[in-house]
Amino acid sequence: MTAPVNRFFVRQKITMMVNRYDVLGAGPDGAEGPMLAFAQQKRMAFKEQVTFYADGAKSRPVFSFKARQGLDVRAEHDVFDEHGKPLGYFRKDFTASLLRSTWHLSGPGLEAIGRERRPAIAILRRVWGYLPIIGNIWVPFVFHFDFVDTTTGALVMTSERKKSIRDRYTITVLDPRLDFRVAASMAVALDALQSR
Repeated sequence: MTAPVNRFFVRQKITMMVNRYDVLGAGPDGAEGPMLAFAQQKRMAFKEQVTFYADGAKSRPVFSFKARQGLDVRAEHDVFDEHGKPLGYFRKDFTASLLRSTWHLSGPGLEAIGRERRPAIAILRRVWGYLPIIGNIWVPFVFHFDFVDTTTGALVMTSERKKSIRDRYTITVLDPRLDFRVAASMAVALDALQSR
């Protein structure tokens, strides 16, 4: 699980009580490949915790992330390996996110900041819900995130949402210091926690 994974996909499936996420590797042709992890997020949990398993049968936990505080829009989330050892953390920058969703991501030797790629789409998404009549129409805005190293400005990771009824994302990791498990946790959080 700790081998470098430079590209993977996240697919979401919504059920009545949980959001399910398949984390899939990229095949040699760039298409979806084997399952790397499977996760479930319970809705309305007091303290956010998401466990990733080796497969859909949940036979073996392989990593997880957990909020340090309960019901806090600024909560920091720690990422742990299968034995509970910390791997990194992430948090949403609530103030900056009022206009453009912004996240901080950290791992050994790495500090990164991630923002919505297109500021105009970020503002449109916020205004849309307040528009009379059309604000109640669901629109699957396609938005992407770019994470850059806070020291060098180099691109660390991208998350690109695909046009589809179900949420689908393509994740590209460009910095070898970013552990796949931290990247996958951040990718799922961008979907699961984005609206909080």
